Amino acid sequence: MVSGTVGTGTALGAVLLSLLAAPAQAATTAATGGADRVTTAAAAKLAAPDDAGLREVLRSAMAQGAPGAMARIDDNGTVHRLAEGVADRATGRALSNSDRFRVGSVSKSFSAVVLLQLVDEGKLNLDTSVNTYLPGLLPDDRITVRHVMSHRSGLYDYTDEMFAKTVPGFESVRNKVFTYQELVNLSLKKPLNNAPGAAYSYSNTNFVVAGMLIEKLTGHSVRTEYQNRIFKPLNLTDTFYVHPKTAIPGRHAGGYLTPDEAGAPLVDSTEQTVSWAQSAGAIISTTHDLDTFFSSLMRGKLMSAAQLTQMQQWVTVNSTQGYGLGLRRRDLSCGVSVYGHTGTVQGFYTYSFTSKDGKRSITALANTSNNGNVLTTMARTLDSAFCGKPTKAAARVAAPVERHEDIAPDIALN
Repeated sequence: MVSGTVGTGTALGAVLLSLLAAPAQAATTAATGGADRVTTAAAAKLAAPDDAGLREVLRSAMAQGAPGAMARIDDNGTVHRLAEGVADRATGRALSNSDRFRVGSVSKSFSAVVLLQLVDEGKLNLDTSVNTYLPGLLPDDRITVRHVMSHRSGLYDYTDEMFAKTVPGFESVRNKVFTYQELVNLSLKKPLNNAPGAAYSYSNTNFVVAGMLIEKLTGHSVRTEYQNRIFKPLNLTDTFYVHPKTAIPGRHAGGYLTPDEAGAPLVDSTEQTVSWAQSAGAIISTTHDLDTFFSSLMRGKLMSAAQLTQMQQWVTVNSTQGYGLGLRRRDLSCGVSVYGHTGTVQGFYTYSFTSKDGKRSITALANTSNNGNVLTTMARTLDSAFCGKPTKAAARVAAPVERHEDIAPDIALN
């Protein structure tokens, strides 16, 4: 159950949305999250991807408990596809880069794009109180749209309590359908973590609020807005928002959730509503489509230059990461910065990132979750994609251990 191909891809060809340019909003006054490590010019000199190193990463993830792992690199027209293990444990079908999967919190970048397009259209201001658009929703009028999009609102993440016990928590919501308001109400049972704007604190509640803003300002469902503004213009034919349906359409990878109890069997978590996440994490896609999305984003094809600049106003996450507006920046061992998002939904880990100029992108998937070893290992796919083969003269700095997922982010993994 091994596959790997390298070939020439086709250029993205589609007439994209024509968006009105708008003046940039005031930049955040919080911590900047550090500077980008390389310029666009330097990005053109990236070392060639290390396919052998990438395959070793995928195999390591399997040895640590993932049924399968795969990655696709789109490198300015050249495509690298690697896959190991199985998509379906029952049938033994091999995992393939053509398989669809749940992308989890990568969905936040899609939601952020829609909101920034609305800023371009003059329908939204990043520094206006959320309560101006959704009266009475939040307990503090100081919480702005920018605070929500950069995880600085202070809103408690309801998934911490929902998934404190991993498998029982999942089974309790697997087939449940929530309204956005119900999810916000779960958050508001707890006080704010901090004053609005005071600190970065990742919370899925923020992008539930983002979904509410999208639907209020457009009068349409998030599904319609994703479809009309992103999926169709970029020809993302394998990307869907099916909530509240439980099945992944077409050929897809199964997801396998790791229980909290050591040695307990994996739980097939493929089918679920993902209603607990919605605009924070319910999109389905493929490695190809996610590479296309982030490449197009960083090439400026989805919003004005002013809003793309706003999206990259970084707040500090840790020594190697910054968070913008629904966008992560990760600083790699070789000094390169890459841009995209991570994603966790029960049974799936996703890393999807691109270079500053959007010319090289990688999306990597392991079809398990609640496994800190696999999460850390899959982060190494970024070094293989953007740093090339390690040399004795320039040994790579070890990547930080990944202890927290995008769901229940305050609960540390073993």
